[in-house]
Amino acid sequence: MKIYDISQEVFSSEVYPGDPKPERMVLNSMEDGDVYNLTAFHMCAHNGTHIDAPRHFIKEGKSVDNVHLEAFVGMAYVAEHNGIVTGEDAVEIIKKAKKQNIDSAKRILMKGDVEVSLEAAKVFAVSDMLLLGNEPQTVGPEDAPMAVHLTLLGANVILLEGIRLAQVPEGVYFLNAAPLNLSEADGSPCRAILIDVEER
Repeated sequence: MKIYDISQEVFSSEVYPGDPKPERMVLNSMEDGDVYNLTAFHMCAHNGTHIDAPRHFIKEGKSVDNVHLEAFVGMAYVAEHNGIVTGEDAVEIIKKAKKQNIDSAKRILMKGDVEVSLEAAKVFAVSDMLLLGNEPQTVGPEDAPMAVHLTLLGANVILLEGIRLAQVPEGVYFLNAAPLNLSEADGSPCRAILIDVEER
């Protein structure tokens, strides 16, 4: 069984422009004579590898603790693409995923430097998709992410942003990207992993 860690290390992770950077604080240190080591940290819920819950852009949308874990855990399809994902691209990606494993089309992870267009977001939103993942820190255009977020989150498609798929071949995997159980939160960091379930 091969396991791929597709998460960024938190303290050195990429940060969306304007968001605070993660900070590590040493509260106790055995090197300083304390009886144990104790670390605290401060970070934004959307630093590094993280999920967006609907509440991120929708006032009455579901918060992290109210999203069913099925969205984050299950079969997934890694689709390689670079550049803008068009509506036609989205249709083909869904078809390809369904052909290989019907359940994997519920969780699609985009490998590459991708930007999901509004047209693609509309295609994904009306599919049976539960989660859409991408390597950049935000889905859609970085300078105007609202329309794409509203379309996807409005359809309860959870977003998994800031993943790392360079070492992962295109195909079907088992995904676990469960977030922290953060009450009323609009997003959460997660340790996302993929398990290879196929012989390659």
